[in-house]
Amino acid sequence: MNIALWILQGLLAAAFTGAGLMKLAKTKTQLIADPRMGWAADFAPGTIKLIGLAEVLGAAGLILPMALAIAPQLTAAAAAGEAVLMLGAAATHARRKEPPFVPAVLAVLAIAVVIGRWPF
Repeated sequence: MNIALWILQGLLAAAFTGAGLMKLAKTKTQLIADPRMGWAADFAPGTIKLIGLAEVLGAAGLILPMALAIAPQLTAAAAAGEAVLMLGAAATHARRKEPPFVPAVLAVLAIAVVIGRWPF
């Protein structure tokens, strides 16, 4: 079970790092030009950067606390934070009548990490 959780945490961390860095590196105009990123039109540039930062920091929180054996309970907290972020993303996509499948799946996987790492 521990190996499966580490694999899941690594995959989630990679996905959140990539998505977050993209939001941090690109302008709002560049994001909107991507057909999959139409949601960015509904948010201020600063909010988009904040979402990206939250994704990157959450990705670090999925790996570093347990890997370094420093406050490992933060891994479950980071997973919970990423789940909340993805539930918000799924709601945004649903509101825009876009498929919320990817963020919903990521939320479920993050919740699996929370359950697997609870009670630390």
